[in-house]
Amino acid sequence: MPASLKAQKTASVRERLLEAAGILFYNYGINATGIDMITAKAGVAKMSLYNNFSSKSDLVAAFIAMRHQEWLDLYEARLKQAHTVSDRIMAVFDAYQDHAEFDYENGFRGCGLLNAAAEMTAGDEGREAVRRHKEEVERLLVQHLESWRSAVDEVLPKEQVATTAEHLSFLLEGSFARAGLEGNSNRVLSARRLAESILAAL
Repeated sequence: MPASLKAQKTASVRERLLEAAGILFYNYGINATGIDMITAKAGVAKMSLYNNFSSKSDLVAAFIAMRHQEWLDLYEARLKQAHTVSDRIMAVFDAYQDHAEFDYENGFRGCGLLNAAAEMTAGDEGREAVRRHKEEVERLLVQHLESWRSAVDEVLPKEQVATTAEHLSFLLEGSFARAGLEGNSNRVLSARRLAESILAAL
């Protein structure tokens, strides 16, 4: 088989395994999801998993990276429609709403990354990867707030930028946790409205 076709076939199997793992991890949790469940859902032989991932931990790391990129893609799509600084900040909230409104197999259960991190021990690399993802979301808020201008056309002081970004981040994450408990995006929409009122007061 030509090398290019072999690589294409390997990528296809890898994608199927990642998709299957993502669905099962979200539905049942990482610890409750065995290798046999993943390969059965992906429709591949067990050896195919080990040909693509060195271990289940390696698969979990790839799953976290995939979810991180998935959210960034949602955010970038929303950002393309943003015309003001406020729009760009709201794009972060809208990406969370889009994530909550995915067609989940067993319904929406909150942030898949935080759910995964909750199963890991302190210091686990997976938990650190999730922490970095959340920090990146907050950095995006900081980045947009640094472009904000007050009613008197002044930029916000650095301390106010950091405090406001942290406030918005807590509002966002808290609303997403409640949304996961309630199984819909209503709390995220409420958080978006509250965020707009915070920005209006700057």
